[in-house]
Amino acid sequence: MHRKKYFLLLALIPLTLSGLFAQAEYEVEPPEYIKSIVFKSDGENKDDQFPIITLGETFTLSFDDLRARESDYYYRILHCNADWTPSDLLKSQFLDGVDNQRIQDYRNSVTTLQPYSHYDLTLPNSRTRLKLSGNYILKIYDSNNKLMFSRRFVVFKDMVSVGVVLKRAREMAVIAEKQVVQLTINTNGQPLVNPQQEVKVVILQNHNWNTAITGIKPQFYSGNQLIYKYDKETSFDGGNEYLYFDNKEIRASTNTISGTELLDVYNTYLFTNTVDTGKPYTYYPDINGDFEIRTLDGNDRDNATEADYADVHFSLKYDQELGLNEVYVYGKFNNYQLTEQNRMTLDESGERLQVKIRLKQGFYNYKFVMAGTDGTDYTTINGNHFETENNYLVLVYYRNFGDMYDSLIGIGSGTSVNISN
Repeated sequence: MHRKKYFLLLALIPLTLSGLFAQAEYEVEPPEYIKSIVFKSDGENKDDQFPIITLGETFTLSFDDLRARESDYYYRILHCNADWTPSDLLKSQFLDGVDNQRIQDYRNSVTTLQPYSHYDLTLPNSRTRLKLSGNYILKIYDSNNKLMFSRRFVVFKDMVSVGVVLKRAREMAVIAEKQVVQLTINTNGQPLVNPQQEVKVVILQNHNWNTAITGIKPQFYSGNQLIYKYDKETSFDGGNEYLYFDNKEIRASTNTISGTELLDVYNTYLFTNTVDTGKPYTYYPDINGDFEIRTLDGNDRDNATEADYADVHFSLKYDQELGLNEVYVYGKFNNYQLTEQNRMTLDESGERLQVKIRLKQGFYNYKFVMAGTDGTDYTTINGNHFETENNYLVLVYYRNFGDMYDSLIGIGSGTSVNISN
């Protein structure tokens, strides 16, 4: 009998260790020939920068392959906990049907200088349906079983209500720069066992996972409410409005495009930007880092296959504020990642930083960020103001007693347009 218990213990050790040392899943960025990844809900939340859906709602992934070979791509889905470690669920527990299916909806570009194959994947579909709420990773593989890229999405159950209020910081040293998110979770009569431990909250600014705030606990309980009235712990830099350009008419110059040139593809030259540190805040509308593919040059106005690609030339006047830090062009178009493709280099004159990025026609938001020994600096180049218009998303997770995963039980949103003292 003791021997059986011993073997049972040995069998459970690997499972226990795997749970303790599980690695968080991160979004994998694609090779250079995969471009224009758009991953959004098809419903009410279609303006969000990644799918935020309830069970049964549809969402679509689209992307281009600049090799234009009509290559085969396959998708797989992974369920994750609130911290993005893979959950302990079997695939059959969170999926109806099967994944690892080929993406069948693809077509080639029409009358473009840059040829490409365009792919669309809509989920759920006849082969793959989701069963549970929570965090998910969608992974795209090629025919050689090589991971091409991955993207996050979330599925929520509308069980609790989340009220979000934006406040200025209380600390005078940062009162002109910081935006503080305060929130209240109304349980709507739902029995939440041990909310101090089992309720997890994630706060996102402009849908950007890089600067997410996690790990905060409710400060107060009042009836059916969990109240979070922090200051420093839930504060974000206000930053500044995103810069933009629009080359939907690929040969046209605008107030942000100084000129165009036709080489192997069109080249779009943006006006040189400057470091905005110390400048007063000026409002101008943006889409909080997002981009939208569109063209006025096609015959049928089919943005998916008639929008062409251009080499977009970004430039920034060199300033002593930059020092020896590396500077990157940053936005949803590159999934807010710092890569060699969007790193700027000093030109021959030593007066400007520049980089050339091949992008599909459309409206783009972008800004400049620095990376150095102290980490990533999002505000020195662009400026930092409490007045900046930012959107905030609050995700509320809960692990019920006996469950093997974190369920997403509610979401809330707020905007700094209504910020108050």
